[in-house]
Amino acid sequence: MNLYRSARVVAGASGTDAIDWQSAADAAKAATNPGSLALEPGEREAYARDVREARDAVRTVSGVDFDVPETVEIQNRHHWIDANVVTFERVMSALETHTGTFPGIARTINTGTMTIMLAFLGRNVLGQYDPLLLAETPADDHALYFVRPNILAAAQKLDVDSDRFRRWIAFHEVTHAAEFGAAPWLSGHLEQRMEDGIATLSEGSFNREAFRDLDAAMTVVEGYAELLMDHAFDDEYEDLRRKLDQRRKGRGPLQRLVRRLLGLGLKERQYERGKTFFEHVVTVRGLETASLVWAHPENLPSQDELEAPETWIQRVDR
Repeated sequence: MNLYRSARVVAGASGTDAIDWQSAADAAKAATNPGSLALEPGEREAYARDVREARDAVRTVSGVDFDVPETVEIQNRHHWIDANVVTFERVMSALETHTGTFPGIARTINTGTMTIMLAFLGRNVLGQYDPLLLAETPADDHALYFVRPNILAAAQKLDVDSDRFRRWIAFHEVTHAAEFGAAPWLSGHLEQRMEDGIATLSEGSFNREAFRDLDAAMTVVEGYAELLMDHAFDDEYEDLRRKLDQRRKGRGPLQRLVRRLLGLGLKERQYERGKTFFEHVVTVRGLETASLVWAHPENLPSQDELEAPETWIQRVDR
């Protein structure tokens, strides 16, 4: 890890776009220890086995015939940064030509901000199911990553068995694959909401409705994943959730500030809000009714319905 080199790379940001993406990736990697990918004997197969068994268990629980990516990537932190800088560039392309009155200064600030984001996430993301939103010519339509150094570090810090923790992460990411398999329209819906919101930002305005719809959809995605986890995971998990929650709350003030700035507090709120919504639906009507959320886009709950699940049930389960 070389913070001086990272700062120099950011300071040298160049090009004509609002963000020098290559410099952001290089600076983030310079500020981040990649971690080890020296796999233990049988470890690669253990990852693949966890994913296969998670797929089979989630298929049984959800009734959805979905699949997972053929290749499961075991990454270090630098690999994750390289994979995701492409995604960030794709999502934010609508803002690329808006650099303000002083484009050089704005480009350096934007590149530095993206560097901080990539470095922080690269050190903290455990696993990721990526539906490759907004990809023009993807080699496949989805991908599945596990950041091995982060999984091992988190398991050690939480004082839990690393194999069991890895398996839990695999089940969580596979539930997301089930959601996109259950709702082939979901990728397009999220893409449209993202494009609508970002397009207005590039024009200096804020499309509140688009971002509210996107937040509601992501709340459903995270909440339903938690629901499937509760039914599909083949081991105890409450201690894992409790320790992860304690780990988040125990972060230092600087880390909490960075998480807030990156919107990670919003993601945690989506988990909690979505889980509460689906717990109510399942208690009242069962998992089959909860799964109606994926029948078509109109079945997604609104912001108001997320707070009043009975209203959503009355609307969709007739």
